[in-house]
Amino acid sequence: MSRNVIKVHPNDNVIVALQDLKKGTTLSFEGHSYELLEDIPAKHKFYMNDMPKGSEIFMYGVLVGRVQRDIKQGEPMTTDNLHHAAEPYAYKGVHASWTPPDVSTYKNRTFNGYKRNDGRVGTANYWLFIPTVFCENRNLDVIREAMHNELGYAVTDKYKQYTKLLKEAYAKGADLVKGPIDLAPVAHQERLFKHVDGIKFLNHQGGCGGTREDSQILENLLVSYADHPNVGGITVLSLGCQHLQVDSFMSTLKKRNPTFDKPMFVFEQQGSTSEEDLIKQAIAKTFEGLVEINKFERTPASLNHLTVGVKCGGSDGFSGISANPAVGYFSDMLVALGGKILLAEFPELCGVEQELIDRSVSKETAEKFIRLMEDYSAEAIRVGSGFHMNPSPGNIKDGLITDAIKSAGAAKKGGSSPVVDVLDYTEPAIKPGLSLVCTPGNDVEATTGKAASGATLILFTTGLGTPTGNPVCPTIKVATNSVLAKRMSDIIDIDCGPIVSGEKTIPEMAEDIMEYCIKAASGEVIPKAVQLNQDDFIPWKRGVSL
Repeated sequence: MSRNVIKVHPNDNVIVALQDLKKGTTLSFEGHSYELLEDIPAKHKFYMNDMPKGSEIFMYGVLVGRVQRDIKQGEPMTTDNLHHAAEPYAYKGVHASWTPPDVSTYKNRTFNGYKRNDGRVGTANYWLFIPTVFCENRNLDVIREAMHNELGYAVTDKYKQYTKLLKEAYAKGADLVKGPIDLAPVAHQERLFKHVDGIKFLNHQGGCGGTREDSQILENLLVSYADHPNVGGITVLSLGCQHLQVDSFMSTLKKRNPTFDKPMFVFEQQGSTSEEDLIKQAIAKTFEGLVEINKFERTPASLNHLTVGVKCGGSDGFSGISANPAVGYFSDMLVALGGKILLAEFPELCGVEQELIDRSVSKETAEKFIRLMEDYSAEAIRVGSGFHMNPSPGNIKDGLITDAIKSAGAAKKGGSSPVVDVLDYTEPAIKPGLSLVCTPGNDVEATTGKAASGATLILFTTGLGTPTGNPVCPTIKVATNSVLAKRMSDIIDIDCGPIVSGEKTIPEMAEDIMEYCIKAASGEVIPKAVQLNQDDFIPWKRGVSL
């Protein structure tokens, strides 16, 4: 049944519009009548009571702001009348109980993944090129074009076709605006290696210059990608004189995984006879490696071998009502099955810290979270910023007025299970259950960090539309609303709009997400981000990034 408003939590003193509401409309909700003093666009909120300046506003059951002037019932929430506020937090010795959802129907379900010798299971089988320094990016680009085009991994060339048609139209003096726009379908090239899902490249801007700490952080990140269960083999390109030395990289890799045994080839340009020779050798040896990892085939694995990162980007006023709670319910299901969930974006946990602290399984876990949050916040304040500045103009336009509102909705992706571990940037997830991962809220920096901690799938919710992915971790886009899902169907995989319309419940949508994840982990469906080669990779230097 269609609804026009919702109150998210019993303790809230604001109501959310599920559709555009006109000024002067009188609404009856939970036994009370509300006359709207202005238009309330869908996704935005209005106040339930008359309130004096300084009154606290609650949403999702937590403090999200304080009003900046006297408020009338039925007024819309705006950046002019509400400023960010959040409750202080501390370890209080509380360890909340948890009742897992019924997952009996999934108890014996499996996905078809790539089993690695160390016991982990990948959802994909990629060959990975890693430059130890930005000086090798140009060589990677040359190798990418050569190998992608010849081995069947290139993105469709329809845009080359379109540009060619425009060129021909221009040569004939045609009107380009009314010129050729219809393109013939472009056939996908057959892949030579059937069991190699892709050849991926980690272009970056680090490895030298900056500080030695920057290079060390980058080294840990690149090592984590080399060790990722979705990676079957690696080619490393080094210049030779950079801060990030190959010997140090190899030593760190062995410390992270003493049993590391994947094929790996290392080439150093300053030790080669020419750039051409370097590139030819790298291509030839990689080709040999592809032959080897192509011998791997997918085999059944239980669902507890899945590690799923949960992320939101381009969030809107429905994110915390539809997609994020549905992903959160899925998260609880996977935890109940023995899998791992990674919740990151520390600037977007502002305001819900106490709940996460109370859900922590130990004092040590809670205190590590507190330390990382306080250090991150203090660094942001030191440079004249703060978590309160996290919401983007797009977030605000679509109803996320304060960071606490955005955060309370964002945290729903992690479900309600206990927090079993807190991971600093690039630390690996080793414990089954929900782990918090310290990353920025920035979309690509966060997904880059989740993959570093071992995510083998990423569920990425979006209300505005975010075209991003990850080189080694298939990224599944989950829309908060059906309008977006239809308008940007080329990048969206799952539509959670039926929750807003009342056609589906959150548990029903979570089951749909589970089914999609099983298929994606098995290679039976290819997420749109993977199809489009959205291989976004941005290392975090540990500076202030919200």
